[in-house]
Amino acid sequence: MIRFGIAGFGLHAVRRLMPGFALAGNCKVVALSRRDQGKAREAAAKYSIPHVFGSTEELSCCPEVDAVLVTTPNACHLHDVLAALAAHKPVLCEKPMGVNADECRRMVEAARRAGVLLGVAQVFRFEESTARFRDRIAAGNIGRTIFARAEFSFPGANHARAWLNNRAIAGGGPIADVGVHCIDALRYILQDEPQRVTAVARSDELSGDVEAAAILSLEFSRGTLATVLVSTRAQYRTPLEIVGDAGVLRADDAFNVEHPITLEWWRGGELSAKETVSNHLAYARQVDSFAAAIEGREVFPAPGELGWQNQIILDAAYRSLSSARSEPVAIFSVASSG
Repeated sequence: MIRFGIAGFGLHAVRRLMPGFALAGNCKVVALSRRDQGKAREAAAKYSIPHVFGSTEELSCCPEVDAVLVTTPNACHLHDVLAALAAHKPVLCEKPMGVNADECRRMVEAARRAGVLLGVAQVFRFEESTARFRDRIAAGNIGRTIFARAEFSFPGANHARAWLNNRAIAGGGPIADVGVHCIDALRYILQDEPQRVTAVARSDELSGDVEAAAILSLEFSRGTLATVLVSTRAQYRTPLEIVGDAGVLRADDAFNVEHPITLEWWRGGELSAKETVSNHLAYARQVDSFAAAIEGREVFPAPGELGWQNQIILDAAYRSLSSARSEPVAIFSVASSG
């Protein structure tokens, strides 16, 4: 049983992580840290978490903690990951892994020097829906992929994570927050890498110094053209569609973890097959997989190098917003899409 400490125990821990740990089979939460000690003690009491700390350093030094899950605001990830690695604790860091690629590089290199496992919490890689898309495309069900479209929007104008509208803390708006999910899901499903990205975005009076909505165009190495649409102003949506020269795979709310999803396979303009899957175990699978990797029983499918490569793509997207042109995406040799 791997014992986790959650650094930065906040809304995400309450809504997603703790329900996931409740369903996990080989790990549990034994510690948390939060700067507001009153709220920290309240959360610990609610979830029967025995150890409460005010910093990631203190949490990481706790002998009862086997691994650290970093869920602090994005700009804090570098400090908190390095603090946990310094204590020789395996680290699972929330996405996006940093606010720029250089931060991610520093994390990966520190983990290598310490000989400690570093992973990024790209939870869509643990969803049944994305696995089924990946399997069907690999099996040639829709032939050669031509187009791909992934969306992620939610009404975030008055979101509890107010720091999402502060570039210095968030690193960006919905491109960084949920666009990274869509980008990573496409890399995983297509088993391919984007070579260029073009971005267009819009801000509004509530979005501070980040975007409120954006469209990314991704050119993949094997020819697939993809679009990623993200927004913190539209209603909750996570549709996914992959168009091939012999068929189409699609699903409404494909990445949702709260209710069953129907996947459709279209051929010749007609519905050929459909199946219903559930992603309700995604967060449990993620932490159980990380625990298994710590124990040496499997390889964690979302290593720190993956988070680094995703950040390289995000950096290219933000460069495109500034330059108003297509920007190349660098691929380093240790990056893996699958």
